Amino acid sequence: MARKKETTKERVKETKVEENQVFISEADQYVFGQGTHYDIYKKLGAHPSVENGVKGMFFGVWAPHAASVHVIGTFNGWNEEQHKMEKIGTIGIYTLFIPEVGENEMYKYLIHTPEGEKLYKADPFANYAEMRPGNASKTYDISKFKWTDDTWMTSRNGKDYNKEPVAIYECHIGSWMKHPDGTTEGFYNYREFADRIVEYLKEMKYTHVELMGIAEYPYDGSWGYQVTGYYAPTARYGTPDDFMYLINNLHRNKIGVILDWVPAHFATDAHGLGRFDGQCLFEHPDPRIGEHPDWGTKIFNYGKNEVRNFLIANALFWIKEYHIDGIRVDAVASMLYLDYGKRDGQWVPNKYGGNENLEAIEFFKHLNSVVCGTYPGFLTIAEESTAWPKVTGKVEDDGLGFCFKWNMGWMHDFCEYMKLDPYFRKNNHYAMTFAMTYNNSENYILPLSHDEVVHLKCSMVNKMPGYPVDKYANLRVGYTYMFGHSGKKLLFMGQDFGQEREWSEERELDWFLLAEEQNKGMHEYVKELLNMYRKYPALYSIDNDWKGFVWLNADDCDRSVYSFYRRDETGKNNIMFVINMTPMMWEDYVVGVPKKKKYKLILNSDEKRFGGNGHEIPAEINAVKGECNFQKNKISFDLPPYTAAVFVF
Repeated sequence: MARKKETTKERVKETKVEENQVFISEADQYVFGQGTHYDIYKKLGAHPSVENGVKGMFFGVWAPHAASVHVIGTFNGWNEEQHKMEKIGTIGIYTLFIPEVGENEMYKYLIHTPEGEKLYKADPFANYAEMRPGNASKTYDISKFKWTDDTWMTSRNGKDYNKEPVAIYECHIGSWMKHPDGTTEGFYNYREFADRIVEYLKEMKYTHVELMGIAEYPYDGSWGYQVTGYYAPTARYGTPDDFMYLINNLHRNKIGVILDWVPAHFATDAHGLGRFDGQCLFEHPDPRIGEHPDWGTKIFNYGKNEVRNFLIANALFWIKEYHIDGIRVDAVASMLYLDYGKRDGQWVPNKYGGNENLEAIEFFKHLNSVVCGTYPGFLTIAEESTAWPKVTGKVEDDGLGFCFKWNMGWMHDFCEYMKLDPYFRKNNHYAMTFAMTYNNSENYILPLSHDEVVHLKCSMVNKMPGYPVDKYANLRVGYTYMFGHSGKKLLFMGQDFGQEREWSEERELDWFLLAEEQNKGMHEYVKELLNMYRKYPALYSIDNDWKGFVWLNADDCDRSVYSFYRRDETGKNNIMFVINMTPMMWEDYVVGVPKKKKYKLILNSDEKRFGGNGHEIPAEINAVKGECNFQKNKISFDLPPYTAAVFVF
């Protein structure tokens, strides 16, 4: 009599598990159902495995509403009947081991719904994907890469980044620089990009690079913010091993890597997560909660354990498998508010009648507790544009637990002020001082990101008023104010040399501008700012407390001059800023100072090498006794037009 076919569950119970065999146990299913299986990506997806001494590929997919699931791919000629998966347990996971399937095979899941519909889905846990416009998943073994960044990883764990310099270079790989090979798209692959970006970041002295659009996405124009493959670095620039090479190389050169991470919403493409098994599996079933009407995307169902697990395990996946140093969480405000971007009738209040998304709040607390609690020195950064309290507050104090928050209020005030004709700046003087009134409420990053240089907002330099020479002078003093202000720093690529056109993902930066005097000068000036920022602890070690920032004169609106100084715990090497936001020369300008000593000039934005007019400021100025701006001492010097003067004392 023929023996009945064993189920996967029975086989696991009765057979000793072989070395390198992948399987999903009852315990795996239970913990995934509880939302706390942080290594679930090692089980679901496609993984090299061995059964009965035969090498092959183990496939696992969560599709609880499916009638049946098949694996189709290049290894079976896309045969829709050959490889039927087996449903195990009650949570809705299907598995199958296929012998002799290796790497770089394309595949999808064919999901049959109870209604007879066929859905052809990419693998939500795939580690690699077909290059768009194709959308199949690809088998890949991500365990082969040999990391050599132990020194960096060990040192990172001991850092308190609130007390460290953080100067982030936000970068879009596909448009940073095009390959000179004459191809239409001209993408550098991850390895080629690694060599060039490391050289650039080391020269400029950035501490971190923030990479846009890494998780796989179908549409270039979304910049990577409408994702279909959360566990796969985009194939536009190479393989997963190539991406690991990039990160390893950056780490070996002491540069941290932050990824843009998008748990707020996902793309609606047919092969993606939407209606994955014929029903709303990853998204909320109520379209008033599960859809963004303005963005045309789906919103994750944060109340479902398995969905929260999918996202939190994804963050941990990038940390553990790719050694990422931080995530910048996109569109946090859209997750926190149920009515974000919606009109009356398009949203549903929470159980208390409010607009707060209680499930998203708990998701953030869970995410940050696990990630930051497990990986000290790892950065979680919120792009949050409202006054939501305690974004960087501790979870035990009812905060969300992020390490840093983008200061979008500072960014808006800064850009609006800097765009003004100098004649009108005196009436808007306090736009530039307002951010310090709430500075100690969060741990802030000051961002001048890609969002500020697209959609007819103009590039940073073309936001500035006046003739071209005035625009560059304005931008130099604006950047100086930014680097002096409390908060970590972020500049988008191109801003550090005065990119004049708006950014487009379709073309590379205008590197040819570096042959121009003003752009070359701007580039040199930002390099000086970054060197100064990293050299003096007063500029970064106390960013969220008034102990680290002192106004000398915040009220000189008639002359549009700002003066303040930064200090650290030692009280040594304090850095003083005097910034003239007008085209007027203020002769014998007097600044009240705290100490009767020498004030040594370390930076003058009007030097000719920076593209300035070459007005000189004394290299050293001795303070004299005399009341000024509530200080007992003072200095005076001629303050040139559109000039920032920085002193150490």
